[in-house]
Amino acid sequence: LDERAEDDLALLRGEVANDSEAIRLALRESAERRRRRSVVRAEALRAAADPEDLAEARRVRQDMDAVAAPWPEA
Repeated sequence: LDERAEDDLALLRGEVANDSEAIRLALRESAERRRRRSVVRAEALRAAADPEDLAEARRVRQDMDAVAAPWPEA
């Protein structure tokens, strides 16, 4: 393992009894993060393909632009 992986494993070892449990924990946490990202990605794709949702987003953006303070010139 490289130094970063060793550090990561040491962190996990502090939470579990042995290396096997540490690796299982890391795999479960990683898989859960990927599942959540997949759900969010799918939701974003559905919203991007929905004409009504896109129109609402444009309306909200226009409303926000109308009330936003002007940006200072740099």
